[in-house]
Amino acid sequence: MLKLCLALILAQAAGLPDAAHAQSYRTITVQNGGSINGTVTWAGALPHVPTVPINKDPQICDPESHKTRDLERILIGPQGGVANTVVFLTNISSGKAMDIPAQRQFLDQRTCRYEPHILLVPAAGTLQMKSSDPTLHTVHMDGAATYNLPFPFPNQVVSRQMSTPGVVNLKCNGGHTWMNAELFVVSHPYYAVTDENGKFELSNVPPGEYTIEAWHESWTVVHQESSFDVLTARRVERPVFTQPRTWEQKVSVEPYRQTTVAFVIGQK
Repeated sequence: MLKLCLALILAQAAGLPDAAHAQSYRTITVQNGGSINGTVTWAGALPHVPTVPINKDPQICDPESHKTRDLERILIGPQGGVANTVVFLTNISSGKAMDIPAQRQFLDQRTCRYEPHILLVPAAGTLQMKSSDPTLHTVHMDGAATYNLPFPFPNQVVSRQMSTPGVVNLKCNGGHTWMNAELFVVSHPYYAVTDENGKFELSNVPPGEYTIEAWHESWTVVHQESSFDVLTARRVERPVFTQPRTWEQKVSVEPYRQTTVAFVIGQK
């Protein structure tokens, strides 16, 4: 009981929408599963997309001389599809084995960006990281995992186990203040990240009634926080965002059938 209470507290502290992320999950053979397909689309006026000046290592971070970098917090396609939304079931206790895509479990630091911007790692699984850039980067984590890992040399892979389910915020303490990403440490496999068209799929879901949730990091900057560039020891300003946004629906999954879910999100 004590361990469960502690897990719930940690999940809430990490910004998870509810305690379902901390529940135990049992792997079974799903013989009559259905699927959930859907979209996340934007409604209303397009939001302001914050940018940050590229004021360090421009030859590495800005080879095309754009001068600024989009913080990548909200990506809306030409048809209104919203990318990088995490869609998941909140109340599932048994189902298929973990099948999180390998590319969501490997972080690269390339042209002073975290790639991919949204990561998914199974609880007790391993996040692998490297930097492709010939400059000092760091991966500073807070939330469900707390690390501050330097990457002074290119192409050296570093691994860390992700033990606690929850959300982990990633940022760079190497003076590249625009670098940011989000990591979900997940206790079951029914998670998906929307593509550039806002589409997602959850496959081989046991028949039943579920709550499905869409989670999106905030795209609104509320203020700047001071931090230090670990290489130069100079004080820099880094953007701080409002809390993530969530939307949820009820969904019914029938044997061998496809269920369609549409989320419409916006400023309100």
